[in-house]
Amino acid sequence: MKIEAISDKKGKETLDIIGEADNFNQWMFETIFPFTTGKTLEIGSGLGNISNFFLKEGSEIMLTDFRSEYCSVLREKFEMYPNLLGVDTIDLVHPDFDNEYKQYLNYFDSVFALNVIEHIENDRLAIENCKKLLKQGGKLIILVPSYNSLYNKFDEELGHFRRYTKRSLSKLFKDNNLEILHSRYFNLIGITGWFFSGKILKKDMIPASQMKIYNKLVPLWKILDKLSLNLFGLSTIIIGRK
Repeated sequence: MKIEAISDKKGKETLDIIGEADNFNQWMFETIFPFTTGKTLEIGSGLGNISNFFLKEGSEIMLTDFRSEYCSVLREKFEMYPNLLGVDTIDLVHPDFDNEYKQYLNYFDSVFALNVIEHIENDRLAIENCKKLLKQGGKLIILVPSYNSLYNKFDEELGHFRRYTKRSLSKLFKDNNLEILHSRYFNLIGITGWFFSGKILKKDMIPASQMKIYNKLVPLWKILDKLSLNLFGLSTIIIGRK
C-alpha cells in the first residue's frame, strides 16, 4: 500500500514506528477495550494501529481522522471487515460542528481518542464535541500524554500544545458535565525513554531501535504498571459518561 502522499511526514513516521510495536499496541487496546460497548467511534485513527484490534475483536466501529489522506489508507486497509461502520473525516473543532456532523450526533455508545486532544488548542471544545457524538449514557475514553515537565522536542515536532495530568484532564470532563468513571496513568517505564531521548539527547523522533527493544519487554512493563498501582505514567487516561 503506497501512502507516501500523506502530508503529515513526522506524524506518519511516528505512526509507522509505533505500528511495528505490536505488543505495545495490544497493551493499549487491552487497557481501553473493557470500557467500550456497542457502536464505537475512534477519533484520530491514523494508520489504524489500534483500530486493527477492535476490528479483529468484532467490534462495530467507525474510524475517523482529521486528515483525508489517512482516511483513504484506512478504507483500503480495513474494507474487508463487515463490522466496520465506515470511515470519515472529523474535525473536532469545526466551526459548524453540529451541522457538519449532524448524522453522528447522539449516535455512538462509545467514543475514544488516543493521543489526539493534545494536538488541539481548544481542548475544552474538543471534549464538548466528543460528548455530542455520544448517546445519553455513552462513554468517552481519552488518552493523552502526561506531565508538562516532560514536554520536549518530540512534542514540538508532533504538534502537541500541552501535556496533562489526571487532575487537568478530569477538569475538562467536569467542565463538560461528564461523569468520571475511571482515571489512571499508563506506561510508567515510558517516562524514562521519553525524558532521555527527548530532553537529554534532544531527538525529534522516537528512535525505532529504542521502540523495538521497548516492545519486546512489554510483558515486564505491564507488571511494573501494576506494581506502581498506575500512580504515574507517560500517558493519562480518563473515562467519562454522558
